[in-house]
Amino acid sequence: MTDLPIYGFRPDLGGLLGLAVTVLLPLAVGLVTTRTTSAGIKAVLLLGLAAVKSVLEAWLQAVNTGVSFEAVPVVYATAVSFGIAVAAHLGLFKPAGLAAAAQQVGARDRRPQPAPLD
Repeated sequence: MTDLPIYGFRPDLGGLLGLAVTVLLPLAVGLVTTRTTSAGIKAVLLLGLAAVKSVLEAWLQAVNTGVSFEAVPVVYATAVSFGIAVAAHLGLFKPAGLAAAAQQVGARDRRPQPAPLD
């Protein structure tokens, strides 16, 4: 059975690195979306990134330890990662203005703008 990092009191490098990546996922979403992107699309993108992160962690652990890859722990880890990422966004990045700053740095709205009326 795959033993994914549990975000508790395990100060090993893998757990801390996984937690750091999870906390930074909302900023990654902000870099690739615009302010006009709907919250639903941003949430699905965040869930997708959490899933990719969890699958990569489980795959790397399976390769490094020789255990089999199992989907159920990956689904659980994805849900936990998504919850932590949402909490980091709402509790840290949004109030501090980092979420808005990431969106200004990242993707731009590519729709043509109307010419000014002079």
